[in-house]
Amino acid sequence: MMALNRYRLKTLISKNNTQAKRVEKLLDKIDYLIGGILLGNNFVNILAASIATLISIKLWGEGSIIIASILLTIVILIFAENTPKTFAAKNPEKVALPASWLLELIIKFFKPVIYLISLISKFLLKIIGLKTESKDILNSEELRMAVKDSKSKMSNNYQSMLLNIIDLEKVKVEDIMIPHNELVSADIDNEEELFEQFKRIQHNRLLVFKGSENNIIGTIHMRDLVNSYAKDEVSIKNIKELIREPYFIPEGTPLSHQLEHFKNQKRRLGIVVDEYGEVQGMVVLDDILEEIVGQFTSSQGETIDEISLQDDGSYLVDPRISIRELNSELKVKLSFDNAKTLNGLILEQLQSFPQHNVSLKIDPLIIEIIQVSKQGIKLVKIKKLD
Repeated sequence: MMALNRYRLKTLISKNNTQAKRVEKLLDKIDYLIGGILLGNNFVNILAASIATLISIKLWGEGSIIIASILLTIVILIFAENTPKTFAAKNPEKVALPASWLLELIIKFFKPVIYLISLISKFLLKIIGLKTESKDILNSEELRMAVKDSKSKMSNNYQSMLLNIIDLEKVKVEDIMIPHNELVSADIDNEEELFEQFKRIQHNRLLVFKGSENNIIGTIHMRDLVNSYAKDEVSIKNIKELIREPYFIPEGTPLSHQLEHFKNQKRRLGIVVDEYGEVQGMVVLDDILEEIVGQFTSSQGETIDEISLQDDGSYLVDPRISIRELNSELKVKLSFDNAKTLNGLILEQLQSFPQHNVSLKIDPLIIEIIQVSKQGIKLVKIKKLD
């Protein structure tokens, strides 16, 4: 009864299994169940010991009591304890489901005695400060272990997706956002810049600001713009009518919550802002979905891979890569509590702007700075320590 998988039991109940329903009813009153089992178990053992003692005295005298006790202990351990209970623990459904009617009958028949035993047990547990109520609820870490333990019964991809869904609560929007300096945007008051962006944009949406890049007034979907071109209605006035109101996301929002917000708000894109309202970056629905299923798209116009494996086993890495993605690719566990990108982590460690050909050790990695520019680090080489 104790070894039963509760979730397997709930599955059987959902299929209207009468025995499973009876078992669940018994497990709901665990103190009564244990009381009934132990009452019968101890009664039989004590009765057997008493009978063995009487028989040994009658046949061989009082000196045989010790021998009889030893023999009976061996018999009980093998045939009444170890063998049947090991079998039951390894085959809980085969034993618990059919035995539930007998246990229910015993509990009903000896209910007054079991009630008294249960009452005294609860009182004693209360004295030593233990709560008798138990909640069969898994926290996120326990749920992770449950998914990992079921690996043999599901595909690796399915297991990976489930684990990623569990981790969504830990990941914040700023961990996966496109940083502010990488956003493609245009000033609505600068007609030349606006149309230039329309010519070369490689995304399906363009951010539009007014005066300052922090003053984002909305987005223009390229599909709407193409429709306007088709109707020969392209003008600044018409373009302004295409601007969709921006959707702002507070910094620190967990991805699990943001996914729900995107669903409720019927949105696919949000602008991440800090507590002062300053734009920090942008999150799109695809980025959150990729956190679950893995990367299924690549940035259009991307010229180099973020991580490139070399012949000597080292990696050439674009330092703009997020630490979470680097951890996933290299199977390491770098902290991203403060810095979110490899570039930020290097600057945090060095406490100054580095020159090229500088190396530093961040367990378990040796990071060599290959290229730098006036704006920041351009390329690094990473070696994993054995």
